Amino acid sequence: MSALVEVRDLVREYPMGDEQVAALRGVTFDVDGGDYAAIVGPSGCGKSTLLNLIGVIDRPTSGSVAIGGDRVDQLPDAKATEFRLRRIGFVFQRFYLMQALTARENIELPLAEAGLKGAPRRERARALLDYVGLGAREKHRPSQLSGGEQQRVAIARALANAPKLLLADEPTGELDARTGAEMIALFERLNSDGTTILVVTHDEDLASAARRVIHMRDGAIIRDERAR
Repeated sequence: MSALVEVRDLVREYPMGDEQVAALRGVTFDVDGGDYAAIVGPSGCGKSTLLNLIGVIDRPTSGSVAIGGDRVDQLPDAKATEFRLRRIGFVFQRFYLMQALTARENIELPLAEAGLKGAPRRERARALLDYVGLGAREKHRPSQLSGGEQQRVAIARALANAPKLLLADEPTGELDARTGAEMIALFERLNSDGTTILVVTHDEDLASAARRVIHMRDGAIIRDERAR
């Protein structure tokens, strides 16, 4: 299976006073299409920094990132925004839903940005709500939904433009154990249906559900193993 994500010699440094502090120290790895990998390690080890670089939210100090064969590490801002919109889905610990919009309208936002109009956009949003088990909640606003339901809406929104790659940063971090287990089952289903998933987590249950676990410490990968 060919690599969907190719990371090579990735370094990210930040200024701190008169010094440069390295958040990443020469990270190299691939993620194959269809894979499901969890990145784990102590706080401050560089997990979220790595995810932000793969997600074209940040740029590395040196090294490269390619997604689907396209170099993305030095894209201009406008092209980076377009790439994220059409090629990558994001799920975060906090759901970042628009409080004034309904569940369906939140999912429609990236579809509207991609130029899908009218009935097809509404139909796509409704289909995604059905997929995550919230077809009966399309007119509910975030304040009317539980934490788990809000995260399901956020996942549906991340899938709106059918990305091949889903990036998730602590997606179960604000959920109770039962709801977290439901999210884990949903991620497994997404992966079974063909979505490549790369998740940063402290959740041992979520990590053990992944096919692969990448262990980080002090800005470097120290172990890369198949979980099952």
